[in-house]
Amino acid sequence: MPDQIADRADLRGDCERCFGLCCVALPFTASADFAIDKQAGQACPNLRSDHRCGIHTRLREKGFAGCTVYDCFGAGQKVSQITFGGRDWRTGSREDARRMSDVFPVVRQLHELLWYLTEALALAPARPVHADLRRALARTEELTRQTPEQLGELDVGAHRQEVNVLLLKTSELVRAGTRGRKKDRRGADLMGARLKGADLRGANLRGAYLIAADLTGADLRGADMIGADLRDADLTDADLTGAFFLTQPQLNAARGSAGTRLPESVAHPVHWAAQL
Repeated sequence: MPDQIADRADLRGDCERCFGLCCVALPFTASADFAIDKQAGQACPNLRSDHRCGIHTRLREKGFAGCTVYDCFGAGQKVSQITFGGRDWRTGSREDARRMSDVFPVVRQLHELLWYLTEALALAPARPVHADLRRALARTEELTRQTPEQLGELDVGAHRQEVNVLLLKTSELVRAGTRGRKKDRRGADLMGARLKGADLRGANLRGAYLIAADLTGADLRGADMIGADLRDADLTDADLTGAFFLTQPQLNAARGSAGTRLPESVAHPVHWAAQL
């Protein structure tokens, strides 16, 4: 279990084992993130017949920055290879194609929960709730392996609420180990906020709106980052060591530098280098 927790390989997108589901199932709206409108269930015109993106190395310059931010948490390969047993939506029935588009977003949400639960089990201060976390992890994994019909009827929102209770307890236990007064900015509107060098150690930033916030050199060690909106936030030289419930899509949407310190579970986005 420890190696699986540290790696979380099954919870990272593997496009080689996916039928380009994110390029089909999800809708686009013409904006700063996408150059075109696209309906859910409609294949992106850039998707090739081999399920590869025809402009993968030029997504940002072609106006598809949103694609470089997105991550399915491994849901794409789960739906492609397990839920539908390797049946390609291009060659399968029209009903299979429709069901894949319906099921993929559901499994993606479940895989995001698996990411958080797996991380929570790796956090020593959360040991008092580890047994409950393991049960929730097993139940969530079980849900991902249901039939397309069952997944289509699943109330994933209700399951998220159940898991969130445990994630909140985890957050409280972990942040309790940070000395001093810990800031509670849960759901706060911090869009464009000037937080350069701010001491946010052990802060609760769950669901905070940090869009375009200046977090240059900020100390975010041990902060709860679940659901924080980091679009265009400047994390240059910020310290997120020990920050938890931080995902790759959040970082991909932000700006940063080689000096930005991150937890081991995530990586410096490739496009950060181009911003230096």
